[in-house]
Amino acid sequence: MTAGPDRLTPEARALADLLAAAFPDLGGAVTDAVEARRLVDALPRPPGAPPAVGEVTDTTVPGGHGAGGTPVRIYRPGPGAGSGPRPTVVHFHGGGWVLGGLDGHDASVRALCRASGAVLVSVGYRLAPEARFPAAVDDAYAALLWAARHVAELGGDPGALVVAGDSAGGTLAAVAALVAKERGGPPLALQVLVCPATDARRDTASYRANATGYFMEAAALRWFWEQYLGPDGDPAHPHASPLRADDLSGLPPAHIVTAGCDPLCDEGRAYAGRLRAAGVAVTEDHRPGMFHGFSAFPGVLDDARDARDGVAEAIARTARDRKNGGDQGGSAG
Repeated sequence: MTAGPDRLTPEARALADLLAAAFPDLGGAVTDAVEARRLVDALPRPPGAPPAVGEVTDTTVPGGHGAGGTPVRIYRPGPGAGSGPRPTVVHFHGGGWVLGGLDGHDASVRALCRASGAVLVSVGYRLAPEARFPAAVDDAYAALLWAARHVAELGGDPGALVVAGDSAGGTLAAVAALVAKERGGPPLALQVLVCPATDARRDTASYRANATGYFMEAAALRWFWEQYLGPDGDPAHPHASPLRADDLSGLPPAHIVTAGCDPLCDEGRAYAGRLRAAGVAVTEDHRPGMFHGFSAFPGVLDDARDARDGVAEAIARTARDRKNGGDQGGSAG
């Protein structure tokens, strides 16, 4: 049964319905990852040029175990973003560890680069089911190590290294912070988790209340987990389900965005609560009338724009003696 529309804002309801009509029925009619990617890649892109930044560079960095190398795309802000060392954000895209890549998330990463004045390193980690857990985790941590070693040439403040991501990318950002703690670095100033999946058990009130009718349905999220973990993956491993980690103390401060009509809402908020209980500084941005994936649409949804600006401000504050100059673009890139 489809849930009633009243819990979404009118603008979010209209957009969620449009997205649901266009998006493939993952975990239902579509169960093959290659076919899912083909269908998603064929969806129409927003019209117009992507947000301009100062410079965009594609390169390859050392990957995790079993990877020959990981593609990354580096975004540098334009001169209007100010001078001096700036935050460096290692960013992981969403897509259930199965979909997505550097191109599909180019516009949103550009927008965050502009809004935050930070250097963004977008990571094209390996996807499941071809490369299952923990391949994406290995790639995420390897990219973080590379960014830490090259932070000066990236123009970054060594004390303002950040991990960030949305959805599955938010999970990878949380896990990268856990792995960095376990392995003695690199030190992080902030973890930004936007609508993260934090527990493979998928047994929360929000999973039940938001199972259908809010664009990203519980069946699709279940299919993502199946592709990611496979038959032999351990759903209880904290590198898959960070909410189930024994000790969250000593992790970097967190800025966590959740959406009230997202099946993942409760586990995102539970992770914020556990971090806070472990003594970690946490800021939460809860958007009760939004759906999973809302943050990708700041041009349509006021909540998405405000959430993006909150993320940008949290990132900007990590750099020493630096103020966020706002949405500063560039003439190149």
